[in-house]
Amino acid sequence: MAARRRKWPWAGRVEPGVIEAADLDAAVAAGIIDADTRDRLLRFTQDLRRDTAVGPDEEQFRLLTSFNDIFVTIAIGLLLFAVGSLTSQIVPVLAPPLLAAISWGLAEYFTRKRRMALPSVVLLLSFVGSAFATAISVGGGSLDAMAATSALVSMVAAGGLGIAAAWLHWRRFMVPITIAAGAGAAASVVVLPGTAGLAWALKLDSPPFLPMIALCGIGVFALAMWYDSRDLARATRRSDVAFWLHLLAAPMIIHPVFAAAGLADGPPGLGSALAIVLVYLLLTVLALAIDRRALIVSALGYVIYAIQALIGGGGDVSAAFGVTALIIGLFLVLLSAAWRTVRGELLVYVPPRLRARLPQATG
Repeated sequence: MAARRRKWPWAGRVEPGVIEAADLDAAVAAGIIDADTRDRLLRFTQDLRRDTAVGPDEEQFRLLTSFNDIFVTIAIGLLLFAVGSLTSQIVPVLAPPLLAAISWGLAEYFTRKRRMALPSVVLLLSFVGSAFATAISVGGGSLDAMAATSALVSMVAAGGLGIAAAWLHWRRFMVPITIAAGAGAAASVVVLPGTAGLAWALKLDSPPFLPMIALCGIGVFALAMWYDSRDLARATRRSDVAFWLHLLAAPMIIHPVFAAAGLADGPPGLGSALAIVLVYLLLTVLALAIDRRALIVSALGYVIYAIQALIGGGGDVSAAFGVTALIIGLFLVLLSAAWRTVRGELLVYVPPRLRARLPQATG
């Protein structure tokens, strides 16, 4: 029986020095140990690792394979910045497609061959972002200089090209964040024409972006749950895809609440700040139920701002931030320490049919 290996780009090697069941089977076949010893060794290691094993509740996430990932990412960033800066000064319209081509070429080596995590993420974002910018540059080069209709058409075209770029990249490299990048591009295609059409139909002066963004966020969350439901053990690429989708969905859902409460326009009132805190607490309960800390982290900035405004009340900003950091930090530390226990208690109240589609609590 061959050792199981993750198939996505940066997890293609089994760690050296780890003895697996396949190794023990080979030892039995070679006469080094007998079958009874093999079974006792397996039971011993399973009991030894039961309390420290990385299971679904740990929400595995691999961004670095070594410090070399950081080194290579810095080098790639400098190279792409230099090429983009120099090309934009000479032939601006060629800068985005050139960056896309370079990003793809570098991915052929660092993603497909070297299987490096962080550089793969950066190159994917560079490729999709450059494809998005290509449509803008071809349409006129600057959204500020375009008429409203032209800007809308260019943005929709950019979103469509971003979706196509994400699809091509996924077919070739299968980097988990690619699906989230494509979902973000798809959201732009839905939001822009949808809000413009709805604003025209309702005779509004400003397009209703917020409800459309929230709906797209719910759609991204549903897609993330679809991937999660097909990998309850969190052992395949689907789990990593779902992680990035959850990371994208949370701010898309909470930002419309944040903006509708008036927090983006200045110091909020008591009710507005409490509304954000309440939404964040509901998001925390949801994160516990589906076992995804990414939801809590990606919406953290909003609740920090709300609590700081709630505590500050026009007073000393530094003191308010200190108290806010203490409250949030204490809350997250206690939550992280009791995650398994709290989640186990929460799942008791989840309907059995729905609970069967969620990772089981291990604590």
